[in-house]
Amino acid sequence: MTFSPNAVARLRDEREEESTKPYLARGSRAPRCHTCRVIVSHCLCNWRPRVSTRAGVCLIMTKKEVFKPSNTGWLIADVVKDNFAFIWSRTETDDALLALLADPQWQPYLVFPGEYVAPERVTHSVEMDTSKRPLFILLDATWTEARKIFRKSPYFDALPILSLLPEKLSRYRLRRSTRSEHLCTAEVASLCLDLAGDTEASCALDAYFDVFSQHYLDAKNQLPINESSAAHRELGVFVKDLPQNRSQ
Repeated sequence: MTFSPNAVARLRDEREEESTKPYLARGSRAPRCHTCRVIVSHCLCNWRPRVSTRAGVCLIMTKKEVFKPSNTGWLIADVVKDNFAFIWSRTETDDALLALLADPQWQPYLVFPGEYVAPERVTHSVEMDTSKRPLFILLDATWTEARKIFRKSPYFDALPILSLLPEKLSRYRLRRSTRSEHLCTAEVASLCLDLAGDTEASCALDAYFDVFSQHYLDAKNQLPINESSAAHRELGVFVKDLPQNRSQ
């Protein structure tokens, strides 16, 4: 199985070409791997999992989010084969996004808290319809930005709202949050994949997220990589090119 294209990486590269000056996110001055965005000494590339998925994921991002090294939407696009990413604009609608939402192979679900919409639009489960594959629309932005995107995107009005009921608090430690019940984008995607029956991919994304967090924070704190950690062992099951897996 070969790696699938990462739509978030492609979006970042497109934005860099369009920008007249570089966007300097927090931590962006450190030399980083262009592929995984982690500081070079703690590169994550050898730990990218390879799994198959039936579901697809579409990330709706702000112009700044795509450049942030701590962004976890990037991890989702590494794991889910059919991944899409679009920059949100209040005044312009991307025709490619509208075409994706209308594609008959997909059943789109907008992932958002159900308390903000009419109850008849809300579901807590994913229909396992053999004629359509689930496509999870994730608003990859801060909570304030996500609410704005939700309110000002009329093309989402007809979509069912998938409201998740997580049993655990967020494990995300790379940015400050005032509410621990708010999951980061990768954690949300993992729950969605599990609901869609993509259990292996859900577990791989969870482990990948934990290893990414560990590499990111160890680099930030100038600590060596600990590849014997529990997170690395869990992820290693899904990484085909590790030395211990090459004979399998």
